[in-house]
Amino acid sequence: GWQALMKSGSLSYILPCSRLPVQLMSQVRVYTSNGQKKDLGSEDTNRSAPEETLQKTGTGQDTTNAGQKQSFLKEPIQVKVKAVLKKREYGPKYTKNNFITGVRAINEFCLKSSDLDQLRKIKRRSPHDDTETFTVYLRSDVEAKSLEVWGSPEALARERKRRKEAEIKYRENLFRNQRLLREYKEFFGNTKPRSSAAAMFFKGPGKVVMVAICINGLNFFFKLLAWVYTGSASMFSEAIHSLADTCNQALLALGISQSARTPDPSHPYGFTNMRYIASLISGVGIFMMGAGLSWYHGIIGLLHPHPIESLLWAYCILAGSLVSEGATLLVAINEIRRSARAKGLSFYQYVVQSRDPSTNVVLLEDAAAVLSVAVAATCMGLTSLTGNPYYDSVGSLGVGTLLGTVSAFLIYTNTEALLGRSIQPEQLQRLTELLESDPVVRAIHDVKATDMGMSKVRFKAEVDFDGRVVTRSYLEKQDIEQLLQEIQQVKNLEELEAFMLKHGENIIDTLGAEVDRLEKDLKQRNPDVRHVDLEIL
Repeated sequence: GWQALMKSGSLSYILPCSRLPVQLMSQVRVYTSNGQKKDLGSEDTNRSAPEETLQKTGTGQDTTNAGQKQSFLKEPIQVKVKAVLKKREYGPKYTKNNFITGVRAINEFCLKSSDLDQLRKIKRRSPHDDTETFTVYLRSDVEAKSLEVWGSPEALARERKRRKEAEIKYRENLFRNQRLLREYKEFFGNTKPRSSAAAMFFKGPGKVVMVAICINGLNFFFKLLAWVYTGSASMFSEAIHSLADTCNQALLALGISQSARTPDPSHPYGFTNMRYIASLISGVGIFMMGAGLSWYHGIIGLLHPHPIESLLWAYCILAGSLVSEGATLLVAINEIRRSARAKGLSFYQYVVQSRDPSTNVVLLEDAAAVLSVAVAATCMGLTSLTGNPYYDSVGSLGVGTLLGTVSAFLIYTNTEALLGRSIQPEQLQRLTELLESDPVVRAIHDVKATDMGMSKVRFKAEVDFDGRVVTRSYLEKQDIEQLLQEIQQVKNLEELEAFMLKHGENIIDTLGAEVDRLEKDLKQRNPDVRHVDLEIL
């Protein structure tokens, strides 16, 4: 290992491979191959015994290495230096080159639209489908303009605080402000046309629901009169059934009108799920109001039976109810057949997948109504023939069980829809193949396609883009000769950095344009796809 020499307070370390002692503090000594010692710095004539011993023992080995050491010192040293750009620290100063939209500039820096007219305008690729380009501003220009308008950062902060308090106050008085806004629109007129909410109830599911409301309302009125006249438990169950159907379908109409609302910042994906929510509440209502009261009245009839009056009027009303409920059922069946044919699905698949929850509720309620009318008429007929009131109570229990089954199915299907289920595997496979067949896509991962309800699909995938294809797409739009001249003019690192930054930003814009193109193709070839999120790997 290492041997140490102590001399006049200084420490020397001896390297065993070269036998060259290096004294760190005041003296440096070099031992030659012939044992001669050359002192550098101050010289001390007195040597200790350990030094003499070290000189003698090291003479032979140093003699053998002398030739190698001299040849090594004579050879020139070649060092290859790699040119590396200095790492740049990106701080707040560099982020001032970021872009900001006009809306954010007005909201975040408390400016007016007239203040932005004097600033530099930059056209950028738009992320929205309805516009190709949109105008942005340099953040540094916007910050300088805000200081010019407000005078100091403190004044700007006070204005932001004031506006924040005003926004909180506005939200607290939201209903009053909405009423004032409606009055304003009625006085000055709407600035852009909008579809009438009433038009939704003259076609499609809205028409089915309105027809069902009218018919079930009339059925409830006449069944209630028949129950008051006869006292039949089955007729009471039928009256409650019609009342539950009328209330539930009114709730469906509310859900249809709410689902057509325009998306707002609080609900960016719209209100289409309101139909599923209304159908879910309708299913719960059928279970609690229809099935519950029917079971209750049937059990009371079994525990406390009483004779039933003439059932002639009850039969007449049941016959009329059968005709009206059957007409509503046919309207719902025809609407579902038409919608299922347009989607390429069978009647059963369309109903089970709850593609149109409002029409499904009407279909199942009317089907249950027709069956319950048959059950009630059968049980009332047995009571008339035998004089035993227990048959009538059993009919009430049967109607309640039928309503409970329908409500359980509606709760299950609408809950599945609200949880955000995936689309059919065949449709997902078509979307995947469309992406993978594009030359710019190398691979796709983590594909998710969620059914948002009412024929609206949200598609998400992580895409591994082929950088060579993207770069070639950019080069195809450039003048190659001019690009070659720019390359030949590059003489130093600064010019190389400027060249790479310029074209690197343009290539990134080309990649963004490719993402927009893929999203547009997915929406055009699959109309159900309304929202596409492609993440770049």
